[in-house]
Amino acid sequence: MGAFVVLAFILPGLAVGLALRLRGWTLAAAAPVLTFGTVALGTLVIGNLGIAWNLLSLALWTVVLAAVVGVVTWLVARRTGGEPLIEEPQRSLGENLVVLGGVVLGMAVGAATFLRGIGGTLSTVNQDWDAPYHGNAIRWISEHATALPSALAQIANLPAGTKYFYPNTYHALLAPLLDKAAGMPELLNLAALSVVLAWPLGIAAMALAWRMPPLGAAIAAAVSTWFTAFPYDSLWRGPLWPYVAGVALVPAVLAIARKILTTPGLTGPLGLALAVAGLTGLHTSLVFIAFVYLLMLALALALRFEPIDWRVSWKPLAITAVLGLVAVIPVMLPALVQSAGVTGAQWDEFASPAEGVGQTLLFSPVAAFPQWFLGLAAITGIILMIKHRVMLWVVAAFVVVGGMYAGTASLNNDLINTLSGPFYNDAWRFAALIPLAGAIAVGYCGFTVATALTAKLGSRVSPQRAAFVVPVAFGLAAVLVLGLLGKGAYIGRNAERLSETNNEGATVTRGEREAYQWLARHSKDRPVVNDRLDGSVWMYALAGVKPVEWTFYGADEKTNAGRITWHLQDIGKDPNVRKAINALGVKYAVVGAGYVRQNSRPAPGLMALERLPEVRKVYENPQATIYEFVEPGTGQSS
Repeated sequence: MGAFVVLAFILPGLAVGLALRLRGWTLAAAAPVLTFGTVALGTLVIGNLGIAWNLLSLALWTVVLAAVVGVVTWLVARRTGGEPLIEEPQRSLGENLVVLGGVVLGMAVGAATFLRGIGGTLSTVNQDWDAPYHGNAIRWISEHATALPSALAQIANLPAGTKYFYPNTYHALLAPLLDKAAGMPELLNLAALSVVLAWPLGIAAMALAWRMPPLGAAIAAAVSTWFTAFPYDSLWRGPLWPYVAGVALVPAVLAIARKILTTPGLTGPLGLALAVAGLTGLHTSLVFIAFVYLLMLALALALRFEPIDWRVSWKPLAITAVLGLVAVIPVMLPALVQSAGVTGAQWDEFASPAEGVGQTLLFSPVAAFPQWFLGLAAITGIILMIKHRVMLWVVAAFVVVGGMYAGTASLNNDLINTLSGPFYNDAWRFAALIPLAGAIAVGYCGFTVATALTAKLGSRVSPQRAAFVVPVAFGLAAVLVLGLLGKGAYIGRNAERLSETNNEGATVTRGEREAYQWLARHSKDRPVVNDRLDGSVWMYALAGVKPVEWTFYGADEKTNAGRITWHLQDIGKDPNVRKAINALGVKYAVVGAGYVRQNSRPAPGLMALERLPEVRKVYENPQATIYEFVEPGTGQSS
């Protein structure tokens, strides 16, 4: 059944991409990001029309959107003709097979690393801070059949009707699959694996779209999943699942952008608008990432580092800008509700400016030990790209995001905080952006070395072999040597990094999950009192049991949930505590053994509950205890 999760990422976008007249590598890479664009717009349209969000409505919306863009694209294509604006090189079957080999190798390394990093089982539950919120959002959308972002206010411990926003396109795509294609842990892990697999495909499509030779594109795709900073660091820390999905799909967006310059009609403009809407729906900060790359590309076009005929290209570029605003603004406007909370976040600096720059240049941010061989190959590739004026806009974007990483990791001033505000002032999020340029650079370095070695052979090699077979052999040898120097393509290093939070940890244990299942059979949809830091915020995502405290951040002390968390020990003398219990309709309380952070402490109100005459123990295992609220002196349920 797990294949349905992978297909869910692909099929809606594939239908829309075909309607847009995308083909080949660009279509294959663009399918997931067009899926998210379809979902991002669909949640707004379907949600505001009051239609239930489920597999059927998503499928029907996909058909409608594909039909509309297909008809519009066809009508415009009839008027503009089919002649390409720029002639693109034709690739042979052998060249496509080389690229396919690089993509498959990249996917294989990514899949092996991911599966090893989560312990070899898809039932692993991530133990870090953000994970239960994402799981709760998926189940909430699934059970309530509404995908409007504002509907998630309750799982953020906010009263109904509160203005609230969290980008939920990722969750809206997965929600209809929950308990149909997979259970919660399996669904989350399969979705993350799908994103890992999409990354090398996007790298290859982007490289080919912007005229990198097939051998270079193949090498870039092959090594794309070797970098620690992305995708692995953002899959254990956080985990930042929607953000990771967006970053992984940026290369596909840039591949679509090429169509604006090469293909007449609306294929490029409309495709790019839908793709950027998908990024925005995954996380609003991703629109700034897309802007950096597109701005650097625009500068490269203006300075003619990329070939362009302005006489025929100005119109599709203008149309793209208009369509982009039309597609992105409706998705982004709700985010203004939460913007102050996002930009006001702060993280401690962990590097000096020199360390930040050094980590960037070696493509090894937030790591104690650089990926020396991979990093040196990447920075060599950057130098060669500058020397040969190849994809200079990618180099420029690397300078921007690398500078933002170094600055955010080492400095705390108004300028840095303002620029990094949409990214929660979090250097790790900038670190995740660096490997895109790194993969492209290693690919170009490998291609350059392979062709130079081939030229050294001179007349000893036939022209046919010198044009294809020999450089491919050298390129494969370079990848193998680099993989060996990296001790198996860095699989061990990256899997160990990924396993830091993808394990049977203290946050939510097997015993606690068994307790949540007991509550699912007994609580009858009544919320359960819980300690916000002991992992029980997972109980809804994993078992459908509504907690009183939905997130690790906890509810305000003045709310009913907050009064219970802080003052349950005063139930016998503070009438407000009993009022809070009655108002929420709670019957049970659960206390777990572990905590999300080692320095966490039990909630004041939930310490030593067995001493209270108002509760009795009804379930216990070594890792969790469940109490029932009773009338003092009678032992009867209250």
